[in-house]
Amino acid sequence: MNAERLLDVYEQISEAPDAIARLRRFVLDLAVRGKLVEQDADDEPASTLMKAAKGLQTKEDVKIKADPLQPNETPFPAPLGWLWTRVGLIALQTGSGSTPRGGKSAYADEGTSFLRSQNIYDDGLRLDDVVFINDETNQKMKRTQVKAKDLLLNITGGSIGRCTRVPDEFAGANVSQHVAIIRTAAPGTEDYLHLLVRSPFFQEYVVGEQTGAGRGGLPKNRMDRIPVPLPPLAEQHRIVAKVDELMALCDRLEEARKTREEVRDKLTAASLARLTASDTTAEDFPTYAAFALEALPALTTRPDQIKTLRQTILNLAVRGKLVEQDPADDRDNQGLLRPDNEAESYDSRSFNDRASLFTLPEGWTIQPLSRVAERIVDCPHTTPKWTDSGVLCIKTNQVRAGLLDLSAPNFVSEETYSIRIERLTPKSDDILYIREGGILGVGCRIPKDTRLCMGQRLMLIRANGSVAPAFLELCLNSPWIADFAAEKTTGGAAPRVNMALVRGYPIPVPPLAEQHRIVAKVDTLMALCDRLEAALTTADTTRTRLLGVLLHEALDPATDTLKAAE
Repeated sequence: MNAERLLDVYEQISEAPDAIARLRRFVLDLAVRGKLVEQDADDEPASTLMKAAKGLQTKEDVKIKADPLQPNETPFPAPLGWLWTRVGLIALQTGSGSTPRGGKSAYADEGTSFLRSQNIYDDGLRLDDVVFINDETNQKMKRTQVKAKDLLLNITGGSIGRCTRVPDEFAGANVSQHVAIIRTAAPGTEDYLHLLVRSPFFQEYVVGEQTGAGRGGLPKNRMDRIPVPLPPLAEQHRIVAKVDELMALCDRLEEARKTREEVRDKLTAASLARLTASDTTAEDFPTYAAFALEALPALTTRPDQIKTLRQTILNLAVRGKLVEQDPADDRDNQGLLRPDNEAESYDSRSFNDRASLFTLPEGWTIQPLSRVAERIVDCPHTTPKWTDSGVLCIKTNQVRAGLLDLSAPNFVSEETYSIRIERLTPKSDDILYIREGGILGVGCRIPKDTRLCMGQRLMLIRANGSVAPAFLELCLNSPWIADFAAEKTTGGAAPRVNMALVRGYPIPVPPLAEQHRIVAKVDTLMALCDRLEAALTTADTTRTRLLGVLLHEALDPATDTLKAAE
């Protein structure tokens, strides 16, 4: 193992998304391959252990065991003093429990603990929700009574492969059909076998030997045949001690990384909060903005953190804090608002409550959406009949904030198209907006020269001359409107906002010239976010690859893979 080389570049790989998890798997993989501690020729060989194990096995035990491995079946060459065997050949007992007659009705308020898969974890038993069976039921399930030092392995479902070692002081229990007992016939091997079962080597067999669809399971006969690389007992103890030491190191690295992330998150949140704080004056804002834009690239280390930066940019944009106001701007767009008595009816109470929270910059007003929109049309409520070609019909999963994804187009016939556009024919710069479902509150403009109609759960919003379509799209996707919509959703599992609320969305309306400056500034900053996101993704990929190369090199030091990677 080239540990020095790994530690030399650890800072380069520590930010890889799964660095610590991969290091843990790596340690276990080295351990069971004999590459974590040195072999000692003075150790009693593993064959001695096997003789002792066979001496403890009864005739009944022998009947359930697997055949020995043949030389051509061994997964890798055994190190000095090691021996290849199988789970069934090293065990006094293997096999799962069963469901007591009557199922859950057989559970008692007290008695013997009945362990289910949700109680079994790699780091120990979790007994918060343990159930009990009475003594009579426990005696009927005598074969699967749990003893101290047993290994308990989940053999079905999503937790398949989780394994724990029963503590030495454990008082006793029984297990369900989803949990298998592996009771070693070689005393002292329990801790090594526990780390073996958790290793990538063993887990691949657990996954590969599953049978059945859906909630697949690991049958006993297949579990018994899984190969076991068995070291001398003295070496097992050295391996276990070394693994414990390295896992404790991984714990410290994980805690240090968590602390770094928390500090970064707090600094980022504080920087962004300062920009939108109500007591931030116009004179102070440029200083805070400059600090945030300079510091955030250093504080942002994960691509998912860019989302917060994007939302902050939109928030600043709609609050008039992204570009300066110009008293010379023409305010004629205010005269293009639809008169209130001609606007479509809206939820005026919700509008007024929300609008009262907005501090208007100089020259701005705040208006219900129905006054800045020429038309607001809800989607057709019937599912269209899809065709292989024809006219584009947009589904909600194609709508992104500010982007229409046409990579997987859907089509309807001309006849269906004509029916679905009866109320309004979509045109370039109209906004498609999602008002219900899991991605509620997202909108995008229709690209130039794109002929389409709407699927279900979409709305069509057409701006009038008072707002630029690009600025209205920006407002609808901003936290100012998105948070308001989220607060007002109804429908539980199928969230939605009603039409009256949408028509009453409080839209900030700057002069048109300022709207265009805001949109241009947002486009510039979003492009910077795109580049930062791409750089972080590339860095994550590089770190992940470098970690993979280093781990591979440690397993196969004869190959200078690190040099090749560079």
